Amino acid sequence: MSHDKDIRVERVRLGFEDFSYRTKIKFGGNVVSKMTLLNVKVEVSDRIGRKATGRGSMPLGNVWSFPSKVYSYDDTLGIMKRMAPIFGALTTEYREFGHPVEITHFLEPEYVKATLKLEKEMSLSERIPKLCTLVTASPFDAAIHDAYGRLHGVNVYHAYSESFMNYDLSFYLGPAFAGQFLDRFTVRNPKPKTPLYHLVGALDPLTDQDAEASVHDGLPVTLSDWIRQEGLTHFKIKLNGDDFAWDFNRMISIDRVCFQEIQGRREWVYSADFNERCPHVDYLVEILKKFAEETPAGFSRLQYVEQPTSRYLQEVPEQNMTIASSLKPVVIDESLTDLESMNLAVKLGYSGVALKACKGQSQSLQMAAAAQAKNLFLCVQDLTCPGASFLHSAGLSARIPGVVAVEGNARQYCPEANRGWEKKYPGLFVIRDGTVETGVLTGPGLGFDYPE
Repeated sequence: MSHDKDIRVERVRLGFEDFSYRTKIKFGGNVVSKMTLLNVKVEVSDRIGRKATGRGSMPLGNVWSFPSKVYSYDDTLGIMKRMAPIFGALTTEYREFGHPVEITHFLEPEYVKATLKLEKEMSLSERIPKLCTLVTASPFDAAIHDAYGRLHGVNVYHAYSESFMNYDLSFYLGPAFAGQFLDRFTVRNPKPKTPLYHLVGALDPLTDQDAEASVHDGLPVTLSDWIRQEGLTHFKIKLNGDDFAWDFNRMISIDRVCFQEIQGRREWVYSADFNERCPHVDYLVEILKKFAEETPAGFSRLQYVEQPTSRYLQEVPEQNMTIASSLKPVVIDESLTDLESMNLAVKLGYSGVALKACKGQSQSLQMAAAAQAKNLFLCVQDLTCPGASFLHSAGLSARIPGVVAVEGNARQYCPEANRGWEKKYPGLFVIRDGTVETGVLTGPGLGFDYPE
């Protein structure tokens, strides 16, 4: 099939940027203190030779996307940095015209094949996870969407209808979606404001009594400080999952701090993220019930729980989430790599999905459509995304029905990577009322321009 609005990739350029964190972040039992951004520029043309350039950016979250018991941080990062130019070459070599969603659909199997080939060439003793492949590919996908919108002079969220796409969603998601396009599952105008989920990492001090050493850079240090400065109302609590007493006390302590700082002025909510560390579902059920007993009001503020047990659903199918999901929505994050994984999660009792720009704009939109059709709980999560990658995430959050907030923690841990962006988009990077001003993301392409 073909469309007069189709594009083809003509050229790909990529580069890396390294940043150190101002404070360390702990998740999934790992402590991270730095990041590497993969930045991509893609030039596209249409059938009559018009050209445009789009850009994409994403942290190479190797600790999260390629957890390894064999390889070091530098090893897994090095593997992803080797994957990137391979993916760039494959993207350039794909000579078919199409819509960005279609181009990525046909390229993804080639990325996977290239990953398998790289495994053999490097004689790796561990498989490169599909999630790692998606993260590395995501800025290429983002750049194609951005270029497509810019070539046609529209925000790309206006280009997901039958007027632009060759295939309806049945091509990607099955016959139940015949005659439906992505415009049915996204909105044309973004939400004016979106609440920001503030991350409370396992190492983050809650009050002055917890702060052993201050970072003298003018930014808040403790949770109390962050709440006072930014008017926060949404808090994502990182938990260990292997220490019941610590996890429970952490939840109670955070609830008390929030009560002291916010009570009487506005409402506030939590999410809880165990990063796969719970040994079994009973651990989660027990901690939720104990939290509800200790503080019913605190429990009522808990919106959802994120990926409590192993991401490998097929390897541990006995981890049925039905009872836990009856208490609070339980969403998959690391597990979500395709429609098959979503369907399996639903069978196992999960009740929601976490969407992430780092898994690709194309996949995120498709998974959002499938999740809405199943009436699943939806949220948009972060990968300590700064600059363009954060605005990409914020755009997803503002355009997908049912998503009520967006996580954004680069301002906490890596503000250096936001330099220049906060001046161009102060309402998105300088938080004052606990929200980000997503209503400004209406420009061509992904909705925003880069600082000069």
